[in-house]
Amino acid sequence: MNFLNRLAADVHLMLRRPARMQYAALCYRIRKKTGALDILLITSRDTGRWVIPKGWPMQGKRAHEVAEREAYEEAGVKGKAQKTAIGAYVYQKRMNHGLKISCKVQVHALEVDDFCKNFPEKGTRRLEWVDYKEAASRVAEPSLKSLILAFGERMAAAPASVPKSANG
Repeated sequence: MNFLNRLAADVHLMLRRPARMQYAALCYRIRKKTGALDILLITSRDTGRWVIPKGWPMQGKRAHEVAEREAYEEAGVKGKAQKTAIGAYVYQKRMNHGLKISCKVQVHALEVDDFCKNFPEKGTRRLEWVDYKEAASRVAEPSLKSLILAFGERMAAAPASVPKSANG
């Protein structure tokens, strides 16, 4: 009966709490020779599914600064994230004690301009550059798929100088 009480309490918490906020970087590059857009995907440390760098809010840092920091820590890339989010998605995060919580992830585009040989989570994740359609097909969250596709289509339709000047 104790297990059932705990389960009921966990379900009650899941239904009662609003989604927790996280910030992410949609890391991209434009290939110099072809002008093609590549998106950087990384694997999650727990399940190995394809994701983008993301993390919890950090005291004293704005959302786009958190996205930049997570991109460096999780993928070893640096660049300037756009201050304005390109969108958001929701997913269920499994916490250490097994409870799943709803997380809303605000996504900031980050044009990668530097790669680091050493970074905090090196060796704990796989990293792959893929075109935006492939990136969308690999991620599990439907709203992240849509966000990546919309970003790729906007980038394909825009002149090459737009991304940097769009950094508001």
